[in-house]
Amino acid sequence: MAHQSLYRTHRPATFADVVGQEQVTKPLAEAARSKTIGHAYLFAGSRGLGKTSVARIFAREIGCGENDLYEIDAASNNSVEDIRALTEGVYTLPFSSPYKVYILDEVHMLSKGAWNAFLKTLEEPPAHAVFILATTELEKVPETVQSRCQVFEFKKPTRAVAAKMVVAVAKKEGYTLAPDAAELIALLGDGSYRDALSILQKTLGGRTSKQLSREIVEEVTGAPKQEQVHALISALAAGERGKALAAIEKTAKAGADMKLYLELVLEALRTTLLIRYAPDLREELEQELGTDEFAALEKFANPNVGLTMSHITHATMLAFLTAAERIRYAPIPALPLELAVLELYQGE
Repeated sequence: MAHQSLYRTHRPATFADVVGQEQVTKPLAEAARSKTIGHAYLFAGSRGLGKTSVARIFAREIGCGENDLYEIDAASNNSVEDIRALTEGVYTLPFSSPYKVYILDEVHMLSKGAWNAFLKTLEEPPAHAVFILATTELEKVPETVQSRCQVFEFKKPTRAVAAKMVVAVAKKEGYTLAPDAAELIALLGDGSYRDALSILQKTLGGRTSKQLSREIVEEVTGAPKQEQVHALISALAAGERGKALAAIEKTAKAGADMKLYLELVLEALRTTLLIRYAPDLREELEQELGTDEFAALEKFANPNVGLTMSHITHATMLAFLTAAERIRYAPIPALPLELAVLELYQGE
């Protein structure tokens, strides 16, 4: 029997369980409490942020039972005929609930004709009907539809919020996730709770040890190794152009995703500068990164520890930010990083 995905197992069951979407959950909870229920809601935001989960919670909170909850995938049910079938059913009374709730996922996929067929019902639905439209592409939803809905936009989680979430889920599953491992999973999740939990599930698969390190996450996901990032940061801190280029070349030959490698390098550069220039953040950064990673970056930041002078400055950060703009179009993925190094050491 297949195991249920972590995203489904740990799907929020109440508004209190929803992480990082207070701008959505608070007004919806208040509407349910005060019984000021609108007839149409539009949930917008990128994938894996919990739009459908929140829609289900809201349906429950307003007293909608399972028999009166309808979930429709608008990506595959997007024709005029599909919408006409839906709107005809809307006018029948609920089985046992005060409301019939219709959740339409990926609603931007409806055809122009389907939108036109839906508009009249959306404007003047029966009192017992509540529509919750969900979309990852708000700009594709007609203005005439948006104006008839209460629009709620879901935010991508910050790295810290996503990392905290995967640590909590790992703990519920009986595992201890190292802080730097959680940070890497949050980074790889790219602002999606669902994707972060999928990566966590992949990491947990078949593990006998209950301690999960960053190295395990790297091994499972194929993410560039921490020592590859440190090799480049160390060379930059020491002002050694040749070693910096060699570090990039070695990483590229290992088959690493160079875009992800660059993102990890930028993270390390940023943290190095924060350690040097924002001492008030030291405790917070050490907690986020873990003791070992913090100690390594502290060495690169501090001119009095291990190095006579750290060459990492705002110019270093700027050079690699420029590389990030170039890398998606580069025919050779390592080239933007190499150019960043060469530009830092012009004339040497």
